[in-house]
Parts: sequence; C-alpha cells; structure tokens
Amino acid sequence: MWTPSIHSVETPLSGTGFPRCRGRARLAVVLGMFCVLAAGIGIGWQLGAHTPEAERVESGAERKILYWYDPMKPDAHFDGPGKSPFMDMDLAPRYADEPVESAVEAAGLGLAPVFRQNLGIRLATVEKGVLENTRTVSGNVLFDEHAVALVQARAGGIVERAYPLAAGDMVRSGAPLVQVRVPEWRAAQGEYLALRAVPELRAAARARLRQLGMEESRIRAVEQRGTPDAVVTFHAPRTGMLAEFDLREGMTIAPGQTLARIRGIETVWVEARVPEAEAAQLTAGDRAEVWPLAFSGQPLEGRISALLPELEQETRTVRVRVRLPNPEGRLRPGMLAQVRLEGKKAEARLLVPSEALIATGKRHVVIVATSEDRYLPVEVTPGQEAGQHTEILAGLREGERIVVSGQFLIDSEASLRGVLARMENPESPRTEAESGAAAQSYQGRGIVRSVTPEEIVLTHEPIPERQWPAMTMPFALAKPDLGSPLAPGQSIRFRFRETESGPVIESLEIISNTR
Repeated sequence: MWTPSIHSVETPLSGTGFPRCRGRARLAVVLGMFCVLAAGIGIGWQLGAHTPEAERVESGAERKILYWYDPMKPDAHFDGPGKSPFMDMDLAPRYADEPVESAVEAAGLGLAPVFRQNLGIRLATVEKGVLENTRTVSGNVLFDEHAVALVQARAGGIVERAYPLAAGDMVRSGAPLVQVRVPEWRAAQGEYLALRAVPELRAAARARLRQLGMEESRIRAVEQRGTPDAVVTFHAPRTGMLAEFDLREGMTIAPGQTLARIRGIETVWVEARVPEAEAAQLTAGDRAEVWPLAFSGQPLEGRISALLPELEQETRTVRVRVRLPNPEGRLRPGMLAQVRLEGKKAEARLLVPSEALIATGKRHVVIVATSEDRYLPVEVTPGQEAGQHTEILAGLREGERIVVSGQFLIDSEASLRGVLARMENPESPRTEAESGAAAQSYQGRGIVRSVTPEEIVLTHEPIPERQWPAMTMPFALAKPDLGSPLAPGQSIRFRFRETESGPVIESLEIISNTR
C-alpha cells in the first residue's frame, strides 16, 4: 500500500529565521509573510495619517485669521499678508483660536510660579502717607559776609605808626590799628580854632573839616584840647579777624584807600548743597540742625537764612545757607559739618518705594500685580521724592500691589509681548476700572448702522476673545468726538472694553466705505 511521504521540519537555516522546507511549500510561506508585512505598513500609514500632529496640519488650513501683525511691533494690525513697514520681515497671522495670552489685547502679563520665584519678585502695597520732608547733607562753615567792617582813609597822609598786626590776627573792637599824619587836617584845624569865636565863620570852618573827612567826634576832641592834631589813630570798629592789613611805617596812603578789613566771627554761615528737585521743598526760615564734625554732642540749631538763586550747573545743586550764632568762636570757617534740613510738612499722598519706578525717558511706569500671577505695566505721574519713597500724583490707587524687585525683567517681557501698546495710544488712557483690576480691552471689526454722540450701533464680526458671534448691537463711545467722522455703511476697526454699564469703544479706525 502506497503512503505519501511526510517531510518533517528540520533546524532553521542559519541567520534566516525561515523554516527549512522544499518546493512550493517554501514559496507559499514567503508570499504569506510578504502579505502580512505589506498589510502592517498600510495600517501604520493609516494610523499616522490621524495623529494629533496631522490633525493640526489639516485644521491649520481652516483656522480663521483675524489680522496680520509685525511680531516686533504687535500693536500695529494689517488686513493681509506682506512685508512689515517697520522691519525687513514678513507679517505674522493672528488666529481666532489663538490663546488670548499671546495677543496684545491681553490685560497684563501672566507668569508661572517658577518664573516668579526665579525673578525674585517682591511686592509692596500702595499706601497713603506723609512724605518725610527731611534730608541730611554735608556742609561747610564759612564767614558771615554780612559781618564785615572796612577801615578806610578819609584823606591822604603818611603812616606814622603801624601796630604789630598781620592778616589772620584777631582784634578786639576799639583796638588801635594805625596812626596816620594828615598835613591837610592840621591847617584846617588851626583855622577852625581861630574862627570859632566868630559865629558867622565858625559854621563854615567846621563844615570844611567835615569835608576833609574828619569825623564829628574828632572835631569835638580838637575843640576840647584847643590845639590842632594832624596825627589820626584808626581803631578796629568790631571784633573779628583781620582779613586784610598790609601797612608799614612811612607808607603814603591816598584818600579812600582801605587800611584794614575785619571779618566778624560772632555769627557764621553753614552752606550745604541740595539737589534742585529737593530744594523746591525748602524755604527761608525752615528749621536746620548742624553737627560739626570736630565736636560731639547736641547739634546746633539754626534756621535757613537764604536759598541762593543760582543753580550750579556742574552738580545741579542749590546752595542753602544756615546762619548760626558763634559767641565763643568755636565754629571756625573751613570746618565740615552734617546739616539736617527740615522742610514744611506736606499733605498725605499715595507713596510707593522709589525702587518700584521705571523711568523710560518719556514716562514713568510701575508694574501692578493685578492677581497672583498677572502683572500690568501702568504709567504714573510721580511727585516729590524723599528718603526711599516717592509720591504718586496719578495712575495708582490706594491698596494696589506693585512690584519692587524684578520689575525691569517684567517690563522688558511686557514690551516684547505688546502689553504696553495701549499706553502709546493717547485715546486709551487707564480708566478707573483698570486702576482696580486692570480692565481688558478687545478688538473687533464691523459696519456702522447708526451713530450718535453717545452711542454707535454696529454689525460686528465674531469676537472670539469674548465668545461673541456675529451680531448687531450698540456700543457706548468713550469720547463724543469719536463718532463725528462716521456715517452708516462704513466699515471700521474698533477697540473696546467692558464696563458695568456695557461695552465702551475707546478708539476706532475707518477701514472702508461700503455705502
């Protein structure tokens, strides 16, 4: 009986992974595996075609573009693609489904906790208070230029005797300085003594003596003695330091020549230089305290006697003068001192740490923390500064939280993100609502249906940020003159904010006239 031969499967071929078989059986196995491989590739391609990335590519072609903008100047919007008029680069599209945080319309800048920690952000509260109106500056002790006495010759003569004195010596009031022989006086004195018995001539002779420069006291002394005296002794009119004295015996002097100059020391000046911004807060009569560096103990109290009108150009400072009594002469001109100046108390105002202010050259900005993770640059009007605080005249409200550390990095990031764009538009100032919670503004396009000085009715396109569909609705106008150039049928681009009474248009631009 014939039976078919059965071929058992032997060991696999080395390195092939295929079982060893013969003839058509081997061909069938290879074809089957090829079909399985091809089917796997097809399934894989189908799966790959439906990956999330592929879905994004497909959906990207259907995304709605709101406008085009320059990434380096995101506040400028354009209707179509092209080259930026500001930079040599292509305009980028702004999609309707793009997260609001990446657009200029975002109210502030959002920072994750890790970034806040890395930036080392510190906050401070805007509070009302009285600005400290005191400042301590360095000063110098000077002579009181009001306490200067001059000794001058009233007539020409010759120095008979010069007392042993020199510039820098101290003299007492009434001390003799120099004796001068005046020949012209001797003849006039003799004539006066001879004519004093004749009443009609006595007055004329006496007037001549005064004309020659003799003092009334000297004329009376000549009358008492009854003999003429041509040698005149000049005395110190006050106590002080000889600032000028250069006389020697035998010298000839001319009428009106200065014989000595004496600077009094009963009072002294202390002059300090104050920055021009702080000098405006001081007035004559304000209280001052002086600590001479050479002495210790209680300060010397005085008053501001004058603020000099001239501003020193190199240091941009104003000289402030304090007058102090110096009866014992302890204060010597040339000494250094610390001067504490107290201006008049100011009214209570909003105060912020001075380090929170960012000066851009055109404006002053602070970073307001509108929530735990959002920050808004706000333009402010600063006032006076003293110590470590600055007054804020406009732009902030009491109780707001501001950034005092890391604000420069936030400001730089906000500028790149376009958050500061609305600050460049004078028609969109920070409103009272924004002061409390940084009110957000939105942009839209629409067609004018009707317009009044207070309100405008628009048929606007969808506004994705507010999830508004296309519809016709009224908008209030922030300024009555915003609607003056408009007429029904015109197409406009507008920016608005939401208030408790409804949406308010802050600015608008006419795109085309479709009437």
